[in-house]
Amino acid sequence: MDEANGGRSPAGPIRRIWPVRRRGAADDLPAPAEVAAPEDIAVRDIAAAEAADRLPAPEPEPYQEEPPPRMNLAAVRLGALGLALVLTVALTLAHLFVGGPPSVAQLRAEAGVDGWAKLAIGVKDDQPGVGFWSPGAKSWSGFDIDIAYMIAEDLGFRRAEVQFFAIESEDRVRMQATDSNGKRVPVQMVIASYSITPDRVALPGVRFSAPYLYTEQSVITLKGGRPISSLDDLDGRTVCTLSASTSEAAPGRAGATVRRKNRISDCIAALRKREVDAVSTDAAILAGYKAQHDEEFDHWDLGIDDIEAWGVNTGENEALRDLVDLTLYRSLKDPADDRWETAYQTRFAALETKQPRVPIAQAQQPDVPRPDVRQLPWENVLP
Repeated sequence: MDEANGGRSPAGPIRRIWPVRRRGAADDLPAPAEVAAPEDIAVRDIAAAEAADRLPAPEPEPYQEEPPPRMNLAAVRLGALGLALVLTVALTLAHLFVGGPPSVAQLRAEAGVDGWAKLAIGVKDDQPGVGFWSPGAKSWSGFDIDIAYMIAEDLGFRRAEVQFFAIESEDRVRMQATDSNGKRVPVQMVIASYSITPDRVALPGVRFSAPYLYTEQSVITLKGGRPISSLDDLDGRTVCTLSASTSEAAPGRAGATVRRKNRISDCIAALRKREVDAVSTDAAILAGYKAQHDEEFDHWDLGIDDIEAWGVNTGENEALRDLVDLTLYRSLKDPADDRWETAYQTRFAALETKQPRVPIAQAQQPDVPRPDVRQLPWENVLP
């Protein structure tokens, strides 16, 4: 370098570059210290190409298939939702127009309940503990009265809107009762210790609800008379029972002479006069007379296996019968509904402790088939 010229050569500045390492035979060439000449560049490129020709070919990349197109799940969900809505609408229309179970509103309309200012019910007025009219208190009481109020409440009637009329046994099928003036009046339903039997079910004008009480037949005699331990002990005796009742057949089969009265109170009067030896009918009815006159009567179990199942008669009104069944079903299934149990405890439980030898009635509400009823046209709310 010429120091006099500040480190510059007479031909101009020298450009320093990084040395390039050659592959193969080109590795023997000395690294240039200055700018390479054109012929050096050519030799270098030829050496690099020859080295590249001697390298093995690269491995081919593995073949990958194209992934299948993804399903549009949002569209599938939307389609399923639409199908569900269509099916729901179709089922609703089928229930409404093709004969599905009626709603409560439809039953009320068919029964005519909403058009009644009062609910007229035929009941017994001479059966203490079951259906009894007290002239002194001017009030009704008994298990049948409690059941009547329970049904009326669910139908939307207040107690002041319920009218009770005394009804005779033979008039229960005709739905004809008697008012306080002795005038015959029609009633909407009969709740009068009315036992359900195949013969009665076959009668025109009878529509029984599900049973609301199970009892059995028994007999009472005057205190101190000959004891009765079975139906056979009635052989040769005169027994009074209700006409058009289920109690008249058994004493006759046992060899008793049967006398029939329209009212059980008439049979009791005949027993007191010793015109008959015994009175026989349902134990739930006789238990009330025994409780009122404990020192006067003895109450006996006949040991009959047949069960007396009491039901509500709604006459020709099938829709009303279904509404009654709905009340009985809910009373049975709803743990918060204790109206039936309260009525039983009030009317019969105390009598059982005083008359332990005679089964008065079952302490559990009878089973009720599930009514085929909807609360709304599209909703079934029953358990």
